[in-house]
This record gives sequence, C-alpha cells and structure tokens, in this order.
Amino acid sequence: MSALNGKVAVITGAAHGIGACTAEMFRSQGASVLTIDIADGADVRGDIADPDVLTAFADQVIRQYGYVDYLVNNAPPPMLGINDCSFEAFQNALAVGVTAPFYLTKLFVPYFAPGAAVVNLSSSRDRMSQPQTESYTAAKGGIAALTHALAVSLAGRVRVNSISPGWIETNGRTYSGPDNTQQPAGRVGRPEDIASMVLYLCSDAAGFITGENICIDGGMTHQMIYHGDFGWTLDGQQK
Repeated sequence: MSALNGKVAVITGAAHGIGACTAEMFRSQGASVLTIDIADGADVRGDIADPDVLTAFADQVIRQYGYVDYLVNNAPPPMLGINDCSFEAFQNALAVGVTAPFYLTKLFVPYFAPGAAVVNLSSSRDRMSQPQTESYTAAKGGIAALTHALAVSLAGRVRVNSISPGWIETNGRTYSGPDNTQQPAGRVGRPEDIASMVLYLCSDAAGFITGENICIDGGMTHQMIYHGDFGWTLDGQQK
C-alpha cells in the first residue's frame, strides 16, 4: 500500500468526518499528510479565516516538505440563515469556504509538484437549499465556481476539481427506514464515499479531468418530488 510514497497532501478541516477519513486514506497509501482544523485532532490547530494563519501554515508545509502534490480544501463554513446571520458571520462563512481555499491555493502555486491536483469540497447545496442556510449555501456555490476558474488559470500545471457531497453521516450514526429509502442509492452517505473520490481525482487515472464538479449524493438531487406523487406528501407549511 505505497502507491503515494513521496507524495505530499495538505488537507483543511481534517479533525473529523470527511477530512479525517481523507487524511487516513492518503496516509494508508503512503503519502505524507499535513492537516489543519479549528478543532483539536488535526496536525495544526488554526482558524483558516485568518490570512496570517494560512500564511504560517503554508510556510510550515514548505519548510517541512518543500513541495505539495495534493491540496484538499475541505473545511466547512458555518451554516446560518437570513434571519440570524450577521454581516460579520456571513463574511466569516465566505472566508472559510471560498477565500481560504483561494488563498491557500495561491500560496502553494510556486510549490505545486508536476501532476499536482487540488480538490475542493462543495456541497449538493450548491444547487438546492433548505430554509435558513444562506451562509453555507453561498460559500459552497462560490467554491464550485472558484473550481473551474482556478482550473483554467492553472491549466497545464495543476488540475482543479470539486466534489458536492449530499447527506454524509460523519458521526457514525446508523439510519433505517425513510432516511435510507428516500435516497435512490438506498442509504445515507459515509465519509469514505467522498474520500475515495478525492483520492481518485488526485490520481493519474483522473489526468483528463479538470474544472469539473462531481455530485455524490446517492441520487437525491435527481429525484423529482411532487406532493401526492408516489406516496410523497408535504406535511405542514414552511416557516
């Protein structure tokens, strides 16, 4: 299990969930991995909404390894809605979800190794919404668009793609009944469903894929729902 020996992967938001699973997968393949998160559990603890933190983290990566093969921008922005989200909170969500991925990519541009790849984590919320989710949704839509812009700017040097996960259970809970059956795939997603695609998009097997967004959501965004159709009913009114 040494397919990635000599490769360096940098992952944000890797204290738990998708980020931690992705870091584990890279390490299992022999890659050197350096992670950052605002919570305990990553190699570096820091708030990536702060540009000084990003600069210090990038400097640490380069001092330690000298180059970067894979950058995974996974750190999630906070989810707040129009009723409760302040100007500052909205700006913070964009800083975590869009500005930090942009700036970290920019900091690593001189140090990306040949064949390097960036994978950004968007969300199926980049194309659909629940009420009171504006800060998260805006950031996820932003990083999906940032992905193809970076792919064009870095053409021939770095491939840049994004993944839009659907419902991914990151706390180990087991679901049954409607939670599973409402999804065409028949179950709630797991972190490894996303981490496996990250690994693939970073691999040479994906060498002709760049600027793309791949939605991994068990088919939920493709299922049309009408009140009274095939047993679906709307219970109550939107607040």
